[in-house]
Amino acid sequence: MANIINITDFSAPELDVYVRLTGAELRNKLEPEKGIFIAESPTVIEVALAAGCEPVSLLTDERLLGEGLNGILSKVKDIPVYVAKREVLKDLTGFELTRGALAAMRRPILPEPSALLKDARRVAVLEGITDSTNIGAIFRSAAALGIDAVLVTPTCCDPLCRRAVRVSMGTVFQVPFTRIGDSYKDWPSPAMNILREAGFKTCAMALSDKSVSIADERLKREEKLAIILGTEGDGLSKTTIAECDYTVKIPMSHGVDSLNVAAASAVAFWQLAANV
Repeated sequence: MANIINITDFSAPELDVYVRLTGAELRNKLEPEKGIFIAESPTVIEVALAAGCEPVSLLTDERLLGEGLNGILSKVKDIPVYVAKREVLKDLTGFELTRGALAAMRRPILPEPSALLKDARRVAVLEGITDSTNIGAIFRSAAALGIDAVLVTPTCCDPLCRRAVRVSMGTVFQVPFTRIGDSYKDWPSPAMNILREAGFKTCAMALSDKSVSIADERLKREEKLAIILGTEGDGLSKTTIAECDYTVKIPMSHGVDSLNVAAASAVAFWQLAANV
């Protein structure tokens, strides 16, 4: 049974994960096995638990101890559940946006890229995308539109940062992901070779004189395709575009030059889905 602990302030060190540690400190790069991420809202916590994530503790509005958290509490035994009145929780920045519950969970150990690529047909590669809202939205589209795995480059935002998890509505736990390369020097080469060795053709989502339409039939016919999306504003680097097999554009109307990367990802995932 969960260990219910009533709190009246946030000064206790065991609450550091919720109110004082930065995202980098939670990741614990020196000891990845001790890394923590935060899941917000009962819905997201349920999805994380269903995906096998291991909870460390919960922090919740006391009003949810009834029906709101019954399903979760039945699955998380022998962990501390910190409970506070709504007035106390208002001191926690952003807590009112969480629908009343946070869970600190152990970060999963990421698999090797080759393991994710082995049986995949359509993958997304995210180059240097730094906006956590875009990361969360891309994962939600990837889950909904049949992407088998997501690979993020070393300069990309952490998919398990608090905002990305929340925006993804927990789908970040449903689409396998990993990092492709350990430092910025690994991308695009030699990391791009991992995609080639796994049999993938690569398409850079970018505007150039050599771009083909996303409706080009050759793209749909590719057995394995990696859809590479670039950072907000600047898009993909010229080096990455040069290394890809295709440069692909989404045709625009009314003089609009491009879509936000999250919106573009949804269009690309839908159009380029693998034939079944």
